[in-house]
Amino acid sequence: MTYETILFSKEDGLGIITFNRATKLNALNNKMVEDLGKVIQECEKDEEVKVIMFTGGTELFGAGADIDMLEKIPSSADCYLFSLASSSAYNAIESIGKPTVAAIGGFCLGGMMEISLCCDFRIAADNARFGLPEVTLGILPGGGGTQRLPRLVGMTKAKELAYLGEMIDAQEGYRIGLLNKVVPKDQLMEEAKKFAKKLLGRPLFAVRMIKAAMNTGANVGLREALEIERQSFTILFSTEDKSEGLKAFLEKRRGQFKGR
Repeated sequence: MTYETILFSKEDGLGIITFNRATKLNALNNKMVEDLGKVIQECEKDEEVKVIMFTGGTELFGAGADIDMLEKIPSSADCYLFSLASSSAYNAIESIGKPTVAAIGGFCLGGMMEISLCCDFRIAADNARFGLPEVTLGILPGGGGTQRLPRLVGMTKAKELAYLGEMIDAQEGYRIGLLNKVVPKDQLMEEAKKFAKKLLGRPLFAVRMIKAAMNTGANVGLREALEIERQSFTILFSTEDKSEGLKAFLEKRRGQFKGR
């Protein structure tokens, strides 16, 4: 399937989603929200896609929502519908059972930063800049920024970013726990793919269950979360990968996993 605002390609088990509105600074608009929702559905159904990577390349991830579009939203009701559609796409990225990696270069702001927050992992080039500038427009981050960011970096730093609307660089992002890794700009795609290939070597049904347990458990009490973990642990004992993993360990060899 082809899309208007993104490019989608596959490479050895990796599904690569590339934002493709460079003339508009990859600004998020209605069509991109629609395309993201569709490509996530495609990735979920495609058995060739084991890990998903989001990127805009080394120079630009995305500069936030399309201001021209926002300025033309006629009413709060229309704004709500846009927010509902974008939240649906963000939630789909966050909840897809396959691991997701954001490879971030250049500006990663506003709604596009909120997309990166939905990913399991974030690898940034040393030229990356992060921020939630919505407050400077008299609005607030409406794609999960006020909720997902505190869960990643803590309330104090998240409030600083959201209240002031100022940018931070990649090293600061790494320091506060926003990023998994910072790499030289010219190594961004290579390092992100290397990270994704590590995931490809893991038993991916176990990874799916770990992701579901962690994401769900983060939003319930500890006792309930521990029960989710216990049930997930039990389910994995019926899988082929569990049998292969234990056998490979005892035979001192690398496991050959099938994701089943």
